[in-house]
Amino acid sequence: MLRTLKNLFKQDREKFVVPKSVQNVIPIKTIWDDGIFLVGRNKYAKTFKFEDINYAVASREDKEAMFLEYSELLNSLDSGATTKITINNRRLNKADFEQTILIPMADDGLDKYRKEYNKMLLDKATGANSIVQDKYVTVSVCKKNIEEARNYFARVGADLIAHFNRLGSKCVELDAGDKLRIFHDFYRTGEETAFHFDITQTMRKGHDFKDFICPDTFEFESDCFRMGDRYGRVIFLREYAAYIKDSMVAELCELNRNMMLSVDIIPVPTDEAVREVENRLLGVETNITNWQRKQNQNNNFSAVIPYDLEQQRKESKEFLDDLTTRDQRMMFAVLTMVHTADSKEQLDNDTEALLTTARKHLCQFAVLKYQQMDGLNTALPFGVRKIDALRTLTTESLAVFIPFRVQEIYHENGVYYGQNVISRNLILANRKELLNGNGFVLGVSGSGKSFTMKEFITFIALSTNDDIIIIDAEREYGDLVRALRGIVLEISPNSRHHINPLEIARGYGMGENPVALKSELLMSICEQQMGEGQLGAFHKSIIDRCTASVYHDFIKSGGKARQPILSDWRNEIKRQPEREAQELALASELFVEGSLNMFAHETNVDIDSRIIVFDLYEMGDQLKPTALNVTMETIQNRVATNRLAGKYTWVFVDEVYVRPEAA
Repeated sequence: MLRTLKNLFKQDREKFVVPKSVQNVIPIKTIWDDGIFLVGRNKYAKTFKFEDINYAVASREDKEAMFLEYSELLNSLDSGATTKITINNRRLNKADFEQTILIPMADDGLDKYRKEYNKMLLDKATGANSIVQDKYVTVSVCKKNIEEARNYFARVGADLIAHFNRLGSKCVELDAGDKLRIFHDFYRTGEETAFHFDITQTMRKGHDFKDFICPDTFEFESDCFRMGDRYGRVIFLREYAAYIKDSMVAELCELNRNMMLSVDIIPVPTDEAVREVENRLLGVETNITNWQRKQNQNNNFSAVIPYDLEQQRKESKEFLDDLTTRDQRMMFAVLTMVHTADSKEQLDNDTEALLTTARKHLCQFAVLKYQQMDGLNTALPFGVRKIDALRTLTTESLAVFIPFRVQEIYHENGVYYGQNVISRNLILANRKELLNGNGFVLGVSGSGKSFTMKEFITFIALSTNDDIIIIDAEREYGDLVRALRGIVLEISPNSRHHINPLEIARGYGMGENPVALKSELLMSICEQQMGEGQLGAFHKSIIDRCTASVYHDFIKSGGKARQPILSDWRNEIKRQPEREAQELALASELFVEGSLNMFAHETNVDIDSRIIVFDLYEMGDQLKPTALNVTMETIQNRVATNRLAGKYTWVFVDEVYVRPEAA
């Protein structure tokens, strides 16, 4: 036997004690607040949680890259420790689930829409899978004391987090409360919201931490166990196929039940592995030589080496090549799986479904006989391994049991975006929690782009106090916004609505010179009227001088004086002696005193309304660029004010690809 295995069995050897209470079934002896558990004589364990990545929907090239990166992670595992990779299928608590997705009533006249929206969400949630997959890595190692263990886990944890980052996954350490919650939710299904654990209070009261997580009763039978009023069974992978697809683990975990699948990994040092394989190869060669000698003695000089001996030689050589030239490691692994059900009949049906799935992949699962308690403690992420059904594998063979499937997007109080095609769970995303909350909605005509955004706008309006601003090029959002008690600003030459583009709100520019920004706006408007390239350096200087002049009193009064309007600015332009000033005055006449003078008045609408639509449907091509400039300036004013107040502003631009000819 390999020295690594001998040491491992020696470390794991413990006197078997018949558990006299439910708490005694749980193999944890001591816990520390940072998540390190003592689970054996000198064995310490720590658990890390890692996020899923989109492996199932990736292209073949991306899958290969992820597979190789995961193989690198397995290669990096320390040969002095045992690593357990666990996939935890847990059903969402219905009450908890509803509390996080439903919009609370606000008694603001919009509750009828909230009720309708909540009904739609509940209908979708009822038809969804409602199973969430959590994934853990538990590292267990024998150390003399907690300080040594703590130093070891700090080093190993940093290494694991770095490898998962390279895979595109996020890995975090679990503290004592997080880890105990995993066991509580498994043992006490349906009581997830009742979990509350405070290590300080527990110590003060002299309570055992196991009291908070253990089930009411445990009954172990020959091939199953009973946990409270639920039934459970542990199975293990007995026979491996020569070729296994990487989808096997995902298919096993597709069953819509509470279950845990664990793979215990024991890496062997490469020098020891090579020595072992060389000895095996030498033994095979000796058997072949002895067989040939025997044939020669019988004068059978042309005898062909038997197939089984030839196969042993070939496989041994391949294994040795893997270890020496292909960057593979020898590893021992055992795959265990525990699943629970409400009744014995349902449990038997689920077991048969799992065995059938394994058979489809030419593998064979078997029920653990008279080892259900040991199997349960092996399958759960405690960090112990009580089942010795070990199988020798290389890194690549083990990487086939890849735990990744598809990334779930499930944010508390997130917006409903649809259903995940692979897992069939709801997609609930909160853009505020994303690295970048901006987004595009792309699609062919009639595919539902505007409808999607109307649903999103409705959710924000009903569930938050955020401001919503919409630029509507096709007059599609007016009815919705009026129903949500917002206002619609029709921006057109015939409209009675006026917006003053020269208004400066508090916080406008955020540290920059607000007058300079208004000067740039006016340069842009004048250039649009005069034609591209017609605005020279002299024109720009005059615009800048006049802009500073019209804001003089407003700035001097600290923002208390009257805000200037475009007529004031044009009058200031006309007072300048330069010929270029007269050109500017003439160019600006159309949108200050002419038929398109809608922006040359003081603002006469409530632009402080929480939901605003800028309706540009009736804007002609001549004035649309100016209208867009003024609209964006008004929006910038609002965003600046909200930023100072710590308030979110959502800006939606419909038909963003529509570009006016004159722009």
